Amino acid sequence: MEDTVVRKKIFSGIQPSGELTLGSYMGAIRNWNALQAEYDCIYCIVDLHAITVRQDPAQLRRRCLTQLAQYVACGLDPEKCILFVQSHVPEHTELAWILGCYTQFGELSRMTQFKQKSQQHADNITAGLFTYPVLMASDILLYQADAVPVGADQKQHVELCRDIAQRFNGIYGDVFTLPEPLIPKVGARIMSLNNPLNKMSKSDPEGCVNLLDKPEDIRRKFKRAVTDSETSVRFDPDAKPGVSNLLTIYSTASGKSVEEAEAEFSGQGYGAFKTAVGDAVIELFRPIREESERLLSDKAYLEQIYRQGAERAHGIAIRTLRKVHRKLGFLSR
Repeated sequence: MEDTVVRKKIFSGIQPSGELTLGSYMGAIRNWNALQAEYDCIYCIVDLHAITVRQDPAQLRRRCLTQLAQYVACGLDPEKCILFVQSHVPEHTELAWILGCYTQFGELSRMTQFKQKSQQHADNITAGLFTYPVLMASDILLYQADAVPVGADQKQHVELCRDIAQRFNGIYGDVFTLPEPLIPKVGARIMSLNNPLNKMSKSDPEGCVNLLDKPEDIRRKFKRAVTDSETSVRFDPDAKPGVSNLLTIYSTASGKSVEEAEAEFSGQGYGAFKTAVGDAVIELFRPIREESERLLSDKAYLEQIYRQGAERAHGIAIRTLRKVHRKLGFLSR
């Protein structure tokens, strides 16, 4: 009799705090899609994380549904992976409180993203913004995830998650799996078209391309993309960050290597290059946009996906939480 192969688990999620972007797709979702064949994948719309910044309730509901439609349109198959909304599985917040009691104040104080977001939202520095990494650790550890596909900027949070898990395991035994960050080699960090020294962000609409942008808007944004005073199309992130960012985008969208892209645009100047990059992204996003629109016209189907996803996620999460309760000495419910 053949041994049953136990597949490793993946967990990841994106905030519904704005539209999904080119950076979200190339740095995360495209890789999530590929991972479905190899791992048991659990993908989440992390709406609890989104409320560290004030959200319009109607917009938040719309974005959650739109994001789910885009997940599916990008190739995430609800038959092959678990797709759900974070707030629909209450074990996330319950474990977050417990883990917060095993997290040091100094550890959270050193989180780079807390420092950055505190500056961006100086009038609204909440406890939730400070403890955000503990909820992220709860998200991951609930599902005993072996790996977490993240951008390089989130690696620090996964390292803190491991530290919390190791501390808990050191006291109570083998409770949590220690997750590894899974950082894609290509397209992991797409930069702003306006300022190629900054990561592409929803907060910079003109420097950001969204999955559901109209072709004319995508073309316009790439035509305005910052380059430099030279005319040569070559990859040099230090000397030519804007051109290098566009080469990364073109390479990922077209499937060509950066070297092939450099050769293709040798001697052509930036005008033709920017147009080609915009066209490649338009064609990449066209089927995603059309399928997203089709799915959004069938809200009953999307509701079925997130309800069934939450049930499956809850079935895994509750087993972990019961184990934690026993270790802590809580009375059984």
